[in-house]
Amino acid sequence: MVEVLEFNVDAAALRLDRYLAERQDRLTRAHLQKLIREGLVTVGGLPARASQRLRPGDRIQVTVPAPEPLTLTPQPQPLSIVYEDTDIIVVDKPAGLVVHPAPGHRERTLVNALLAHCPDLAGIKGTIRPGIVHRLDKDTSGLLVVAKNDAAQQSLSRQIAQRAILKGYLALVVGRLSPERGSVVAPIGRHPRDRKRMAVVPEGREAVTRYQVVRYYRDSTLVDVRPVTGRTHQIRVHMAYLGYPVAGDPIYGRGVARRLEAPRLFLHAYLLGLRLPSDGRWVEFRAELPAELKGVLERLPRS
Repeated sequence: MVEVLEFNVDAAALRLDRYLAERQDRLTRAHLQKLIREGLVTVGGLPARASQRLRPGDRIQVTVPAPEPLTLTPQPQPLSIVYEDTDIIVVDKPAGLVVHPAPGHRERTLVNALLAHCPDLAGIKGTIRPGIVHRLDKDTSGLLVVAKNDAAQQSLSRQIAQRAILKGYLALVVGRLSPERGSVVAPIGRHPRDRKRMAVVPEGREAVTRYQVVRYYRDSTLVDVRPVTGRTHQIRVHMAYLGYPVAGDPIYGRGVARRLEAPRLFLHAYLLGLRLPSDGRWVEFRAELPAELKGVLERLPRS
């Protein structure tokens, strides 16, 4: 489905492509420039140039064509299914598994495995991300809910929009996190110089993360993290912003996060709470830390 994004400029000076890149985090600057070249971005109703300088009051319209459908192949793979009914599947995703096909990862994804388990999934909202209402990064493990029909997808999407779904993560961060309980309220958007990364930027989208220390170690802290919003890389960005990057994070750790010798990103979605689409009953699911992360904690000296 074609999507139209609209923006009203309230300040001048920025060029068009930079302004759009900083106002949203879905489209990369390269993608935006491609849309501009194709005449799909207008300012004041007229096709615009990437370098065009904006003025207060300018109205921008970005037309995003529907993505080309990917051919999805059911591929049987082991799945750790925590819960399943006629509407949803809750999966404990291992680290290293990509959630849905994309350029560079067209096969052996979680969606491919789910299609082998539940063939009817392909009929939900097209064929690109059938049933996927939220995602976990490739290197993050833990709980993920998938809709099995359109009604369930609408119910889950509504709960996400209303911030009614409970998500809890266990993260090991570098350093002694202080205070022991707190909230991070800092907007997240594309990094101004590295478009593959996210960052706390004034023009970013609202992002709120709550946390509670679980246990202190000599040089690190195990933290229960509860994201209120769902921005890309939110927990990793917010923890690094506080000065306590997630252990094993090659992107936001700047080398510091590798000191703990974590075998991978130490971030696990251990808690998921939602209302069942079938009857509205509140349920909560939990997933234990994977063995490789338990091993890290067992080797760490206590403070």
